Amino acid sequence: MDVHKMTRKEFEALPSRKWNEEIICDTVIILPSRRLHNSGYRCLDFVAVNSKNEPLCLLSGCSDVIYFDGIGGYGDNWINKYGHCPSLIPPSGWKMDCLPKTGLLRFWCDGKIKCGAALSSFEVYRMP
Repeated sequence: MDVHKMTRKEFEALPSRKWNEEIICDTVIILPSRRLHNSGYRCLDFVAVNSKNEPLCLLSGCSDVIYFDGIGGYGDNWINKYGHCPSLIPPSGWKMDCLPKTGLLRFWCDGKIKCGAALSSFEVYRMP
């Protein structure tokens, strides 16, 4: 399947990953849920996509927030990389567009994307 040609129902029917499994992918599609989070905002599902624009699996489902490069934006495993809260971090080059058929939002960066565990907040990281 090519994500550019899929329907929303096809996205919703994809298999889900285990909640604590980390996924490495090339792009992520935001799939707003019909469910509300405890915060009052809509829950978000996500679809991991490979470099051939093929869907890999559904991610999350319980999140209402996306944190690009993790909470704080310092990147993956920042405490071990820097030893302290860094004042300057390398840019990730996050980008976003909209799929032509479904209107769903798709994002990517200047590298692979590591998708964190399915928690109340969804963390994604640019990987070199």
